[in-house]
Amino acid sequence: MKKLVLFVLCLFTAFSFTVSAGAKTLKVGLDADPVSLDPQVQLSGGMLQLSHWVFDPLVRWNKDHKIVPRLAEKWERLDELTVRFYLRKGVKFHSGNKFTAKDIKWSFDRLTKSKDFQGLFEPFKEITIVDDYTIDAITKKAYPLLINMATYIFAMDSEFYTGEDEKGKPKDACIKFEHTYANDHASGTGPFVVQEYEQGVVLDMTRFKDYWDTASPGNVDRIILKPIKENATRVAALLAGDVDFISPVPPTDFSRLQSDPKVDLHTVSGGRIITFQMNLERVDAFKDAKVRNAICYAVNNEGIVKKIMKGTATVAAQQGPTGYVGYKKNLTPRYDLEKAKALMKEAGYADGFEITMMAPNNRYVNDFKIAEATAQMLKKINITVKLKTMPKAQYWEEFDNRAADMMMIGWHSDTEDSGNFTEFLGVCPGKKEGYGIYNSGNYCNPKVDELVYGAQSETDNAKRKQMLQEVEQILYDDAAFVPFHWQNHSYGSKKNVKTAPIINALNFPYFGDLVVE
Repeated sequence: MKKLVLFVLCLFTAFSFTVSAGAKTLKVGLDADPVSLDPQVQLSGGMLQLSHWVFDPLVRWNKDHKIVPRLAEKWERLDELTVRFYLRKGVKFHSGNKFTAKDIKWSFDRLTKSKDFQGLFEPFKEITIVDDYTIDAITKKAYPLLINMATYIFAMDSEFYTGEDEKGKPKDACIKFEHTYANDHASGTGPFVVQEYEQGVVLDMTRFKDYWDTASPGNVDRIILKPIKENATRVAALLAGDVDFISPVPPTDFSRLQSDPKVDLHTVSGGRIITFQMNLERVDAFKDAKVRNAICYAVNNEGIVKKIMKGTATVAAQQGPTGYVGYKKNLTPRYDLEKAKALMKEAGYADGFEITMMAPNNRYVNDFKIAEATAQMLKKINITVKLKTMPKAQYWEEFDNRAADMMMIGWHSDTEDSGNFTEFLGVCPGKKEGYGIYNSGNYCNPKVDELVYGAQSETDNAKRKQMLQEVEQILYDDAAFVPFHWQNHSYGSKKNVKTAPIINALNFPYFGDLVVE
């Protein structure tokens, strides 16, 4: 471990020699780096963080969880299907190209073809250009979350991504896990320009000299981001002064950072649910709701929050946390080992069976420890688990391939609404384009689908609440997934790094607005 710490610190030291005197450079240590430079290739927290650094959305959430203007200066609803956005003038892309309405339409059209994003934008019919700085977003039917979804429309440089690369491949290809022009090159309107990117090694960005947001207080000229997977190494790098900002901070080190006068610890209550999914197509036993419930009863998620998360997470029994429209107070954690054993016996599996399990080891806080604890808990009901953990960059390809019987997945609602959880994690996969793509358990309940899709266009808030609460109840009774907790976000930084104003419940630190004293 000491050699690893020294290696990482030496890497940051080597970079520091290239920084000019007086420049504000931020050295960042995250548990993992973005898997690509293409903001539309993967729907994940890491990629959305990158999008806010290199690109800009039409609108975004602020710290108070209100939507504020970005590339769209203002907007108005014209009718139940149409919202008109008035775009900011005088904005440039990193390439020097001028930003106009055609770039938003091009970016939107490409989004609707992205396997990860097309489900999010399925309610949309089209974006039409009114003039160079005005667009209309039109939905197929009434859609109450249109403005929420505008936070995911980041402007890509349509001219920059048009044509073929040096290998004769289209520059606008949106493909995971292989070379594409967009995976390796970026031109956005955001505060930082990518200077160097090697996945798993470094992301080096410098301040865009022509950035449109001159009102931003941000004074960081350069960001050097390196992935530091190991918790101890990441914390050691901050305490030694070799990095300025880290995330996440492992719960076991909270008190250590709080007692150190050179650093600050920041935590934000988050809505990301951590779960395991059980693959009904790989394991016949999982097709029995009694077996699935037995697994939920065997998992002591309250104990995991207490012992592994050190009380820094909120125990969950459903997808959406308190405050979300679908939240049901009566759904409580189920840990009861004797009931779990009884259910296994009723289902005819008293002697148990063997399964495979996969989880990342650098995506969620203590993910591999949670997986190890879960495997031990399932052993108590005679389910033998063959566990494999791996870095996030390798895990997502395995997840997409449904490569294990149980797989870990965490999810923060893209729309800050209960329905989004089920749209991606719980509806029947393959039944509707773009939906259920993160449902690695292949769970399918037509009634759930009916309620979720119906809620998308239900504008009566009381009816919509009733529909989404019914979804949560069905998923709970059916043990459609194994819930653990809602994860908090945690950040450590040097005292001179003014972190509090740029962090939020979505875990998108707005480095463009960061002040370093």
